[in-house]
Amino acid sequence: MVLEEFLAEWHNDNDKVLVHTSGSTGKPKPMWVEKQRMLNSARITCDFLGLKAGDTALLCMPLDYIAGKMVVVRSLERHLKLITVEPSGHPLKSLKTPPTFAAMVPMQVYNSLQVTEEAECLRGIRQLIIGGGAIDDGLANALKDFPNHVWSTYGMTETLSHIALRRLNNPQASTWYEAFDTVTVSLNSDGCLVIDAPQVCNKPLVTNDLAELSPDGQRFRILGRRDNVIDTGGIKVQIEEVESALKPHLNVPFVITKRPDEKFGEIIVLLTESKDMQQVARICQQALPKYWQPKVIKTIEHVPTTETGKPARKEAELLASI
Repeated sequence: MVLEEFLAEWHNDNDKVLVHTSGSTGKPKPMWVEKQRMLNSARITCDFLGLKAGDTALLCMPLDYIAGKMVVVRSLERHLKLITVEPSGHPLKSLKTPPTFAAMVPMQVYNSLQVTEEAECLRGIRQLIIGGGAIDDGLANALKDFPNHVWSTYGMTETLSHIALRRLNNPQASTWYEAFDTVTVSLNSDGCLVIDAPQVCNKPLVTNDLAELSPDGQRFRILGRRDNVIDTGGIKVQIEEVESALKPHLNVPFVITKRPDEKFGEIIVLLTESKDMQQVARICQQALPKYWQPKVIKTIEHVPTTETGKPARKEAELLASI
């Protein structure tokens, strides 16, 4: 979708817009969302970040998904000057002046840091929000001394982008997400986060994200997805925790997944683009507790990801079973 198509859809007589989920846990699903709720979400974000009319906003993500659409809606709601670039891994390469506000995925931020001119532009963004994927410790460390505001977002298509932010830089950096004032969070009996955001969702949303709540109830940490738990020999292993432990040591694309096993019920499988299986096995033995170590390490041509850069979990599980 191009910008003109989305603007035509936004200004038509329909009070809803068609969006698609990211597809990280399966096939992307279409869903209709109310324009007024999108405007509510845009207003909440702009108020929190202090964005005002005349500020510049960078659109560098596809308009097929909620993240790109919401950049445009924020610009419409707050009368921001929209700067559009082709979605790519290097969205800042053609910019001479940093925008006031930008929403990027971790891969775009990482790539920008590798090029001196792009890194300087990145540092100059007054409000940078990063979403659509996990931010590992290495990337977080590279951002911690940025002079302006850098945020990690928490949200999903169903919440019309984010409902909580956590600061990544300066003394205010935190591992806790802080929900917006209009949002209430809680945990269900399974320990999964429940979001009550009446201005953007018509009913409370039960997520699959295992979380920890702070004593005040307005901050939370994400521990992993409930459906990303591997039950191997009676021990429950969280996929994201294994990946996080390996990332500082394994510098090739990889993903942790699972497959059924007669003896253990499920076993841990590592899919990687590395051809050196022995080295990968050594790294796993050195970096992981015994019960986290993969029973199977498999080389594949490309680690599966969604269009927004998240691990394609269902596709990875299918590859593991072949």
